[in-house]
Amino acid sequence: MNGKRKVYIATFGCRTNQVDSGVVRDGLLSNGWEEVDRPGQAHLIVINSCTVTHRSDQQVRQLTRRLHRENPSARIVVTGCYAERDPGALRGIEGVWSVLGNRRKSELPILVEGLWKAGDDTQSDAPGDSSDSRHPGRDLSLRAGALAADRTRPMVKIQDGCDAKCTYCIVPMVRGGSRSVPPDEVFAEVRRWTQAGYPEVVLTGIHIGAYGMHLKPRYSLDRLVERLCSIPELGWIRLSSIEPMRLSMRIVELAAQTSRLAPHFHLCLQSGADDVLQRMLRPYNASRFASMVETIRRLLPDAGIGTDVIVGFPGETERDHRQSMDLVEALPFTYLHVFPYSDRSGTPASAMPDKVKPEVIRRRGRQMLELGRRKAENFRRSFEGRNLEFVTLSRTRRGRREGLSGNYLKVLGPHTLPANRRFLGRVVGGTGDYLLVESVEPS
Repeated sequence: MNGKRKVYIATFGCRTNQVDSGVVRDGLLSNGWEEVDRPGQAHLIVINSCTVTHRSDQQVRQLTRRLHRENPSARIVVTGCYAERDPGALRGIEGVWSVLGNRRKSELPILVEGLWKAGDDTQSDAPGDSSDSRHPGRDLSLRAGALAADRTRPMVKIQDGCDAKCTYCIVPMVRGGSRSVPPDEVFAEVRRWTQAGYPEVVLTGIHIGAYGMHLKPRYSLDRLVERLCSIPELGWIRLSSIEPMRLSMRIVELAAQTSRLAPHFHLCLQSGADDVLQRMLRPYNASRFASMVETIRRLLPDAGIGTDVIVGFPGETERDHRQSMDLVEALPFTYLHVFPYSDRSGTPASAMPDKVKPEVIRRRGRQMLELGRRKAENFRRSFEGRNLEFVTLSRTRRGRREGLSGNYLKVLGPHTLPANRRFLGRVVGGTGDYLLVESVEPS
């Protein structure tokens, strides 16, 4: 091979997967690879997959086939959750050279190096071992953080896996049980990013509310966040999605007391109907969830509050759907993520009777999405004429610098603003999903 070896990395799914891809990227670059942003230039293509829905699986398969057609000489490695759940389906796709499950994802740079040097052009039979992956140890080593797609917001994985038993979810089967990174390692990594000049760090994981439960001695997420807020160089700490019953009110109080914790909470509702929540094995009812959201709004009047909603869960009636719509309407959510229910083989929900018809799921999804769009627009409009703090991103749009506020609003500032800085600006209007800010000064 002439010249430097080139790799293209495609990532599906959650922020945790993005961090995992960052670990793979760093390992390959340290072995002499060069990352490219066009798959046609690559000698190696890594696809880090998601399997949370049927649609996720389909998208992974479609991309794998398309990238092989576009670059038939490239060797394709598929890793991640779909590779863990069904490696055989992926090995059967033309052009796939190797399949590595989650347990072996971090080994990918080393395994690729060995196979590459051996000159092995045949398909590698190296899938992840699902049985080992489902029963990992309770310790998790922090290998590295990773930059978000905007290249300005480092993500630090503090936790992986899940011990919950939600009946619809495949994640515990492909990610294993909950395990956490020791707090000293998290502190050192966050400080490394902040000392490098990054104004925001995102804490991520599969179930971050369970952080520290299996550490010896036990630790807790609120204790970790409070410690991180003591870092002198810190701008914002932002929490990724968190289970509602795992959100300590101490964290909400911290966000109200300090400017170092972003006033943004994403709490997974899933359904506003108690009967559906029971079948999902969610550990709360609608009233308890509502009380938590209302407490956040009382302590943090301008906080961004997002949620996930599943429509069409088995047995969900029109009355159940209306209860979900009414609860979402009543609560001060600022955005929604809406998921049509998708059977995952091996989960209890996949064996439940009374499946909802696809056309009904689509209708309910459209209704919930429209409600979410309206609530998001109302929240954005409430900031017109007000000052807003935001971090500038690497991207530009319509000749203006993109940014993200502490409460998770997308903004467009003057094009002269440098990326990767924190500013305060006045909202003068909006365009689409963005707020326009002027009179900007460092924050």
